[in-house]
Amino acid sequence: MRQATVERRTSETNVTLKFAVDGEGKSNIKTRIPFLDHMLDLFTKHGLFNLDLDVDGDIDVDFHHSTEDAAICLGKAVNEALGDCTGIFRYASGSFPMDESLSNIALDISGRPHLSFNGEFPKSKVGEFDVELVEEFFNGFVNNAKVSLHIDIVRGTNLHHMIESVFKGFGQVLDRATRIDPIKKGVPSTKGIL
Repeated sequence: MRQATVERRTSETNVTLKFAVDGEGKSNIKTRIPFLDHMLDLFTKHGLFNLDLDVDGDIDVDFHHSTEDAAICLGKAVNEALGDCTGIFRYASGSFPMDESLSNIALDISGRPHLSFNGEFPKSKVGEFDVELVEEFFNGFVNNAKVSLHIDIVRGTNLHHMIESVFKGFGQVLDRATRIDPIKKGVPSTKGIL
């Protein structure tokens, strides 16, 4: 089973994360940020991963450090769990609706971190959650997973729906890209490594 456990201890957060690529969509998530918990639960369910995550952070300041450090740990866990990436599909993309909202997401497990995040949110908060943290989350993820991720929020008026389409779609494309291709032999790169 492709899985990893990551711990991160800083003066701002204590994070423990266990991630399985080949899971069943089961999650046990406690970031102390209800909206982030909800989004990560959707990511896990739609990606058919298993995710145990506990974050004890300085949410009395704001949600930035907890959100970023959860993403850092998730990225590290994905990178570690995939190992040398032998046999994976590597690429995946799709369009993901959530009622009136639509997001296009493309992923390359390339060994090179890059995030292209495009979209305008009509408001700055969903409840107490700052929507700017959505991009921060994915920055933290790609820099540690070492993947290229393109997220384009095409349309939407409801903030919850817009962000939900992104996290559900992210789970789907990560699942597809990490699946083992029965035809491929070795690492999916002409360089021989990712």
